[in-house]
Amino acid sequence: MYFLNQMNQQLMENPDIVLPAGSVTNSLSTALKVSGVGSISAQQASTGQVWSGPGKDGGESGSVVLKISELLVNALVDPSQGRVNKTIHTPELDISLQVIEANSTDTSSLSARGNTMDINLKALARNNNGTASAVFLTVSGMESLLGASFLQTENHTEMLSDVITATLPKINHTQLSEPVNFTMSHKRRLAEPGLMTCVYWEDRGMESENGTGGKERHWSVNGCWVVFSDENYTVCSCSHLSTFALIMQTGETVSEDNPFLEWVNRVCVIVGLVFFALAILTFLLCSWNPKINNTARLHLCLCLFLSHLLLLLDYTYLTHKLVCSIMAGLLHFLVVASFLWMLLEALQLYLLVQRLSRIQIIQREGLQKKYLFLIGYGIPLVIVGVSAAVKRDGYGGSKVCWLKPEQYFTWAVLGPVCTVLALNWILFCVTIWSLRPTLANMKSDVSQSKDTRLIIFKILAQFVILGCTWVLGLFQSTMVFKYLFIVLNSQQGTFLYIVHCLFNKEVRDEYRKWLGCSSSSSTPDSMKEAPSVSEDLDKAGEERQNKGSRPG
Repeated sequence: MYFLNQMNQQLMENPDIVLPAGSVTNSLSTALKVSGVGSISAQQASTGQVWSGPGKDGGESGSVVLKISELLVNALVDPSQGRVNKTIHTPELDISLQVIEANSTDTSSLSARGNTMDINLKALARNNNGTASAVFLTVSGMESLLGASFLQTENHTEMLSDVITATLPKINHTQLSEPVNFTMSHKRRLAEPGLMTCVYWEDRGMESENGTGGKERHWSVNGCWVVFSDENYTVCSCSHLSTFALIMQTGETVSEDNPFLEWVNRVCVIVGLVFFALAILTFLLCSWNPKINNTARLHLCLCLFLSHLLLLLDYTYLTHKLVCSIMAGLLHFLVVASFLWMLLEALQLYLLVQRLSRIQIIQREGLQKKYLFLIGYGIPLVIVGVSAAVKRDGYGGSKVCWLKPEQYFTWAVLGPVCTVLALNWILFCVTIWSLRPTLANMKSDVSQSKDTRLIIFKILAQFVILGCTWVLGLFQSTMVFKYLFIVLNSQQGTFLYIVHCLFNKEVRDEYRKWLGCSSSSSTPDSMKEAPSVSEDLDKAGEERQNKGSRPG
């Protein structure tokens, strides 16, 4: 560190010095070797390692090397030379230098080791006596001193680009008229990118807690943002010049970091699949009241059963690329279809309540089957077809067979899901509000505490059945919400089976016939008297109709 500090001090004392390219590259190479960057860079080149760790001295060596690099490349600029376009390549570094005049027709695009910088130098030249200069520098191995873990985040981080430096040497007015764009090549091709973060190196003085002077050095996102990103490169836009890098953030995977949560997820999904199967068999094989339309409930169970089963067994076809892509497309269709059937169930419940509020005789619940199938399966088919046509390679993955998170492709599922969730929340709230006078007019024996608790349970269960609890997916930062999300959303089939099958007297009679039991078999009184949701509403509707038909 002593040698580096001395070199830095000498350069700072001679800010107007002009050095030949050979002297600059030799001095930089010496500084890099002293700091250890050269040897680490050679090791990484031979092993293919991507460095993500911090320097042992808290970034101090990296900061000094950056200052020396900036001062040395500034010494390449000779204000008396006029227009200059110069590139320097060595095993350790790439330097691109450009000096232009205000009336120049040259484009201000500088390149270094596969990275480019686009800057409006003409505007800077007009504010600096007609000339302006820019230097773009890439030093191989700098990430060994300025690792990705210097970014203050709870996520896993990976340095995905070279560390680049952009500076405006020997000009007085350095205020940018517009943001500068940096195109950074990725160190590896990304199949499933995480959160791409454009950062710059911040090295500023601060007072430590014990009152002594100290330094805070870290990667900061202030003034930089991502413009575009794909598997090969990312475009960053920044409102200032400094030393920049591209860091990818990824969340912790459940299977690696929390095996208990993964175990809970699998157990809950298996339990949910059992109740989905029971509900499907009940809807298909039992005799139902002609007024009850179970079409939406049946196909909701079918879609959720198949989608949960595919997710549970995805490890069996994950290694087969073609099969994985096909299963991802099928899963996309089933997930979108599931949410649309949830919407149709919410819509039918709302229409049923509205008819009750107008004291209409209900011949049959809800919409006709042809409209239900057109919405429930037609819309998902169109969404998946368009998605596959727009991005043919958008399905698959290395960890899960799903939509690849590239170029906002995941909105092909997030868009419909968020829309349905918003509509279901609205329909559920409106339905509950409309039921207030209906429930208040029910007979006194129905409003006993036991039945009141039953009705409250059905309302809460219907909240889960309609998928309203999927909104918990937006709050996955804490472990409590992760467990709630898994438990509630895996048990949609359980709640649906209990409310629409087990609480239905006709279904219980069918069960007793199947099991060869007599009607006097041991069944809890509360279960015998527990009506289904449709029976509740039918009973309420009949009572309101009777009240409306009584003479005054």
